[in-house]
Amino acid sequence: MNKPLLAALSSVAIAGLGAAPAVAAPHTAAKPAVTVNFAGTVSLSNCSGSVIRFPNSADTDPALVLTNGHCLETGFPEPGEVITGQSSSRSFGLLNAGGSKVATLRANQVVYSTMTDTDVTIYRTTTTYAAIKNSYGISPLTVQDTHPTAGTAIKVVSGYWKRTYSCNVDGFVYRLKEGDWTWKDSLRYTSSCNTIGGTSGSPVIDTATGKVVAVNNTGNEDGERCTENNPCEVDESGNVTVRKGINYAEETYNIPACFTTGNKLDLSASGCTLPKP
Repeated sequence: MNKPLLAALSSVAIAGLGAAPAVAAPHTAAKPAVTVNFAGTVSLSNCSGSVIRFPNSADTDPALVLTNGHCLETGFPEPGEVITGQSSSRSFGLLNAGGSKVATLRANQVVYSTMTDTDVTIYRTTTTYAAIKNSYGISPLTVQDTHPTAGTAIKVVSGYWKRTYSCNVDGFVYRLKEGDWTWKDSLRYTSSCNTIGGTSGSPVIDTATGKVVAVNNTGNEDGERCTENNPCEVDESGNVTVRKGINYAEETYNIPACFTTGNKLDLSASGCTLPKP
């Protein structure tokens, strides 16, 4: 997992994206990428995160914050453990577009947290999307409800470091194993997203849509095989691949189906595939 207290790297990776076609047909100009900045991201005591909504969320719903399962304030969930409805008073620093803290949001509940199959924690805050928008002019990030695509240009936006990483989706991993934990269908970055400790929980944003497609969670630091901080890739046949220096995220497209009216968790909802307690 991307721990928070590792030495920060001084360089910032910037990936140049796109090239003009040799011949452009009339009225077929490429759609420009949206502006991805820090607005709606949050800083935690030891991780990064973001204020998120789902496609069917209402402005009057309680605002939710997304981060990693391993960022949970009560410690790493055990393999097979799923936490729902746990009381919380955790605070989050809400950032504006330039990365300045404009408010402190507070949770009243851990709605969902696990490190099984995926690595996510979702908090419910004491305020609504509308109240945040009215007070600070900041909108939540929308979670895409379809599977991301290889080759997509992405940014990993860390509220903890107030730093952005630019790269592409390199591909997907059948199983990603790290220590005692196993994650399914993980997203692998190209090498320029060289995320570090403290970036855990950062939203992974599709630069064409501005939507969240994954949550940043780990990377192979030392080239070790399947140990903590050194995840390994396992294919359908059980073959293991180690990619030193490569980083990963957990997809989020399957989360919206598990939330119903009022941003309420319903793990029995049609289409919900998140692990259950």
